[in-house]
Amino acid sequence: MPRSPRRAGRVAAAVAVLAALGTPTATANTVSATAPVRKPHYVALGDSSAAGPLIPAQTSLTCLRSNRNWPTAAAARLGAELTDVTCSGAKTADLTGRRLVLVPPQFDALRTDTDLVTLAIGANDISLGTALPSCVRPLPQAVAPGRTCEAAYTAGGRDRLAERITRTAPKIAAALRQIHRRSPHAKVYVVSYGTYFQPGGCWPKEPIWPGDADYLQNTFDRLHTMLAGQAAAGGADFVDIRTPSARHGVCAAKGEKWMEGLLPTSTAAPYHPNGTGMAHAGATVADAIGSP
Repeated sequence: MPRSPRRAGRVAAAVAVLAALGTPTATANTVSATAPVRKPHYVALGDSSAAGPLIPAQTSLTCLRSNRNWPTAAAARLGAELTDVTCSGAKTADLTGRRLVLVPPQFDALRTDTDLVTLAIGANDISLGTALPSCVRPLPQAVAPGRTCEAAYTAGGRDRLAERITRTAPKIAAALRQIHRRSPHAKVYVVSYGTYFQPGGCWPKEPIWPGDADYLQNTFDRLHTMLAGQAAAGGADFVDIRTPSARHGVCAAKGEKWMEGLLPTSTAAPYHPNGTGMAHAGATVADAIGSP
């Protein structure tokens, strides 16, 4: 029996509606399947503890920055787009000002769409980079003339390094405020320094007398506590590198140490993390961040 004109019209209309509904759905599926997923933008700020001086390969001779440093390792694990402006010798002033005339302020790397920021800084504000080598004593304490390194820094009942840590705290707080202002949607992480000395040190393997080794490590621990406190107060998370590196300081055996001493056993700067330390620190930071 032939279809009535009215029924044929209804069928044609239904087919037209289904075609109209199906077209954008297919297009949307095609677009969603082919559109690239934006990687999280990650900015690494800080000093040589993150930059990796002398670890090959160096990507910046001005900042002595390595392509095997822990920000690079963390970014690879996180699948993040990394802007690494860490710079050896950097102080908090170099976050907002030019370093050595040539290096732009580190905060210039921050964007409004930045997703992750790590900050590893503070030791150079306290002059720990010069305090460590100044404590080297190649002769036994029993026969060497002069006072201990600790006595020099605490003469007159004042701990000068401790005082510098106290004065640096508001600089860290100000830096965190600026990071949040420049990258308001970013998750911010303050990253600590690694372990240098086991209790009592290991003289003469590392030529720093036992009491001075404890004093220096206690100073780094005081800095660690300050950074953790400022992170909590400044809306940032804190990543502890001190604890996982506790048995991998300068006194550890070659191949087990994450931190080099006065005479490095691998290609790295004295009293700085080596390639192994950077890899472990990067994993620690990435695990703390999780899925960005």
